[in-house]
Amino acid sequence: MKTVAILSQKGGTGKTTLATNLCVAAEREGQTTALIDLDPQASATKWGDYRKTKTPAIIATPVSRLKHWLQTAEENGASLVILDTAPNSGPDALDVARAASFVLIPCKPSLVDLDAIENTVKIAEIAEVPARVVLNCVDARSDLGNQARQVIRQYDVECAPCQLGQRIGFVHAFNHGTGVQEFEPTAKSSREITALYKYLRNEMEV
Repeated sequence: MKTVAILSQKGGTGKTTLATNLCVAAEREGQTTALIDLDPQASATKWGDYRKTKTPAIIATPVSRLKHWLQTAEENGASLVILDTAPNSGPDALDVARAASFVLIPCKPSLVDLDAIENTVKIAEIAEVPARVVLNCVDARSDLGNQARQVIRQYDVECAPCQLGQRIGFVHAFNHGTGVQEFEPTAKSSREITALYKYLRNEMEV
């Protein structure tokens, strides 16, 4: 079983959007997935309340119970677990990273978000777990994505070659309890999630 922790020391980077959509993408590729919601706001759990299907399994739990639920997920046949974390990961971030086999760091192309990467990268390094940055909410009409990639190079962490645009489709899909691949199969947002999941799958050798 592989475990992906979606971590960021800053709120509003799109962690839950990534978590829910990657779970859906993995399910569509034949993976048995579980989404563990470690965010006290329980946004991923609320998304699950709107779903019309029973998968992925969603577990809301404090970090102190994470190991228990990871073991339970594995015993029940999960092949991939996504960890959705709090808006500010805080002191629990290291425990989450140590429980994961891979860390994904969402980042918007703004100076505030880019500055926050360093702490998350250090957490992944301490936990000795591979990490990648994924750019989120990138305006396709600007050069902000390329500029952000230049900044990310200084943090000694790889940035995913694919990125997510600033698209209303992600909001609509979330509000319906779906992933964008389910809500808008032919939309750009769907193609972006497909590309990101394939990249993640190859990096993790899932």
